[in-house]
Amino acid sequence: MTALRFDGWIAGVGTAGGTRLVLGHWPRSPFGPVSDVMLERPDGHRLLLAGTPALAEFVAATYRFDDVQVVAVSVVRSGTNWAVDAGPLRLRFATGRRGLLGGLLRCVPPVVARHPWWIAAIDRPARLLQPGVRTHGSAGNGRHEWYGVQDLHRITAATATWDGTDLGGLTDVDPPVRFGFGSTPRAPSLARVTTRITM
Repeated sequence: MTALRFDGWIAGVGTAGGTRLVLGHWPRSPFGPVSDVMLERPDGHRLLLAGTPALAEFVAATYRFDDVQVVAVSVVRSGTNWAVDAGPLRLRFATGRRGLLGGLLRCVPPVVARHPWWIAAIDRPARLLQPGVRTHGSAGNGRHEWYGVQDLHRITAATATWDGTDLGGLTDVDPPVRFGFGSTPRAPSLARVTTRITM
């Protein structure tokens, strides 16, 4: 069994127009520093924007999409402000202080937070606290995914445009996204994550 590790951040944002966005920003991954954005439109159409062909192929084989595009993906972080450019998408968001859950996650030593037995142990509490959220589960092509979350911040402001058209103000990620076995938290948030995929 091969295990691949992605270390970075996942951000989940809802828009008033109904599009939900999930950013994966991975400074350390099997593909080098990479980023991708998953979108689900109001009509349920699921789209992947990936920075490299290899990443696009891997992510598309792990999750479910109706369309996949390889585009230049730029992620710039300045303090609590993030700027994401991915083909026709422009996303800007800002994070606030971590809440109680983020504080609790920070108390767990990273080596423990990343371990599969810990991730499995907190799956049920995570589902109770954050409906739609799963810490591990079966992915595509016989793969299994483990999310070792180590921090969580609320996203307090966001703007998003597609080909220059405003997607609407910041809202909850509702309904949950349907790319894989679980969604991001309903409240817009940024998670510090180590993702482990076995295949």
